[in-house]
Amino acid sequence: MNIGIFGGSFNPPHMGHLIVAESVRDQLRLDKILFIPAAQSPNKPDTSLAVAKHRLEMTELAVKGCTGFEVSNIEIERKGLSYTVDTVQALAALYPNSDLSLIIGSDNLIEFEAWKSPDEIVLKANLIVMSRPGFSPNMSKSKYLRSAKIVNVPQVGISGTDIRRKVKLGRSIRFLVPKSVEDYILTKRLYKD
Repeated sequence: MNIGIFGGSFNPPHMGHLIVAESVRDQLRLDKILFIPAAQSPNKPDTSLAVAKHRLEMTELAVKGCTGFEVSNIEIERKGLSYTVDTVQALAALYPNSDLSLIIGSDNLIEFEAWKSPDEIVLKANLIVMSRPGFSPNMSKSKYLRSAKIVNVPQVGISGTDIRRKVKLGRSIRFLVPKSVEDYILTKRLYKD
């Protein structure tokens, strides 16, 4: 089985996440993509980070009914800082006969060598690099660029930061997030403070 690992804060999960994940899944013929909300990112401390439980529930709502998409709570259950190497090692043990691929943006490739144990990550998982606005993979001098599979994905101008700002201002987020996620945000009064 070919499994894509798609991690992030998912604060909140939005249509951009779904669009790029589907593009990667389709182009590379992956059997499934695991969406993995981080407990706490070591690279992106975020003061507006919703509680992990809420981000996990929103991610589950976002992918519900989407063939080939699943959510894993592996990082949230582990708690603490979410290091990719720990997640990849745990998934390799959970899926011993599967081909794992870590999906990152080209902006992440630029700093990938500074991640915890990048050599161990690429021993257990292929590296898939998605194109991102303003970041060409060629901007990276990373030694991992040679072994990475570069995938052009649609450039969707949706960001979690903008969604949170709109919610705080009482503006519409319709069509930026799935309807179920929008309802969850409004019902739980997330991102208001």
